[in-house]
Amino acid sequence: MTFSKTRAGMKAILCTLIAVIVFSFAGSERANAFQKDPADTISSSDVQFTTITTAADSIAAAKKKQQQEKVKPAAKSYNAPANEKPKTLWQVFIAGFLGGFLALLMPCIYPLLPLTVSFFTKKSGNRARGILQSAIYGLSIIVIYVALGLIITLLFGSDALNALATNGIFNIFFFLLLVVFGISFLGAFELTLPSSLANKLDQNSDKGGIIGIFFMAATLVVVSFSCTGPIIGSLLVDAASKGDRLGPAVGMFGFSLALALPFTLFALFPSMLKSLPKSGGWLNSIKVVLGFLELAFAMKFLSNVDLAYHWNWFDREVFLSLWIAIGLLMGLYLIGKLKFSHDSDLSYLSVPRTFVAIIVFSFVVYMIPGLWGAPLKVISGFLPPPATQDFDLSRINTSSSAPVQNVSIKEKKYEDMFSRGKHAGLNEWYDYEQALQVSKELKKPVLIDFTGWNCPNCRKMENSVWSDAEVRKRMQNDFVLLELYVDEKSELPAADQYTSSFSGKHITSIGAKNSDYEASKFETNSQPFYVITDSQGNVLIPPQGANYSVDNYIKFLDSGIAAYKTAH
Repeated sequence: MTFSKTRAGMKAILCTLIAVIVFSFAGSERANAFQKDPADTISSSDVQFTTITTAADSIAAAKKKQQQEKVKPAAKSYNAPANEKPKTLWQVFIAGFLGGFLALLMPCIYPLLPLTVSFFTKKSGNRARGILQSAIYGLSIIVIYVALGLIITLLFGSDALNALATNGIFNIFFFLLLVVFGISFLGAFELTLPSSLANKLDQNSDKGGIIGIFFMAATLVVVSFSCTGPIIGSLLVDAASKGDRLGPAVGMFGFSLALALPFTLFALFPSMLKSLPKSGGWLNSIKVVLGFLELAFAMKFLSNVDLAYHWNWFDREVFLSLWIAIGLLMGLYLIGKLKFSHDSDLSYLSVPRTFVAIIVFSFVVYMIPGLWGAPLKVISGFLPPPATQDFDLSRINTSSSAPVQNVSIKEKKYEDMFSRGKHAGLNEWYDYEQALQVSKELKKPVLIDFTGWNCPNCRKMENSVWSDAEVRKRMQNDFVLLELYVDEKSELPAADQYTSSFSGKHITSIGAKNSDYEASKFETNSQPFYVITDSQGNVLIPPQGANYSVDNYIKFLDSGIAAYKTAH
């Protein structure tokens, strides 16, 4: 094996690692779906789109009818499940595929690749039979992992998967799980399944035919668990927390497909085995870097719990400090200044490794200004809200102060509860009835923001779109901003608790009340979700979800203002 070929292999491997980081950030979009059976949808039989020609119809009645026609189609015109579900499943599949490719490069699997392919090509006696057996072997790997994803779905169900995103116990469990996975990848210990299971499967692999090949694949799955377990666990955590019924199965399909394809491809082209880089210390380097990434992403689940349950100690600068520290350690490891027990000596830096180190150190430098309030738009979806920052230089700017609203309501309901979610320069309300009252007094439309503590897309919209000067000016001067958190865990007063006529569930928390309102009124449960209404709660224009175009959001706001003025 020549040095140039080895270096080329290393370049491809490390470039793949960079892609994983990029897709991890890009794949944070949360698109939760809530669909009703057609029999349960709001009836629109009373709405008739007819031309009013009789003299008996007054102008007021015509306006009222127009409002009814605007409201009901708007609720159905935005059908988040139909548009967002496929994108989410594709993201899960791509994440799984990349995870499977990385698992293939783990020390537990990579050395087995040429051995397994050679075994099939020699045992079969002819090339065609070797290809067939390798294909069956790869298909068996896919079946095993997809079955694992389906079992996860059957155990939890789609409703439970949707609840995982903000459930405190599960988020703590996911945090601890990722920490354990990360420590394992750093080399502190290995996660292994019982050896008796591997021995039993290995005995069954001696059987002939398809059954024997299937048990060979099952043996690979078990013996490689120390390397694949953390990757699989992270993928399942991510897929399950998105709340999509097919998420775990689709993620495992992508993972297993990437893992299985090489066994068939190398059986088709066995000469390609000679071009593979030799096993060595670079395999463990990939494993360690993944360990650092596991620790970094674990922080997000801890932040979720801190926000939803108002612990108020895992602030934005604490989160950033931990990510900066992890990034520095990763960079030092890449340049050979940090070494773990299973690492071989790094006599020199390869060009690809140097470039990855530069990217890591650059990312660390990018995060540092965030300690003083810089928006960090690239990763804003992962970070706690800016209001959790203790020291924020942007607050010194007097133009960021919220406009005063002279209204009869002197005390905002739930204001203290949502203080960590406040936005500089905006005057937020958190109770539906209060917002409608303010709208009547100020003669301004209501901008309803269905949001959540643990909604990455909400943070991205707030930091990328709401921060625009033109958007901010309109939100300050032309709207009553109502923020309805759908994952707030605080209980409603006993007198305000009720049983939903829409879902049949007993509504006991503020978040459940807001979520029930969004689902029953607009037939969606995705966040962010923006609705513009008048002071009677009538929807003025079709609502919309996350769209990171500033121009689009300005048009949305301007349309709402124009519709309000036309109706009033």
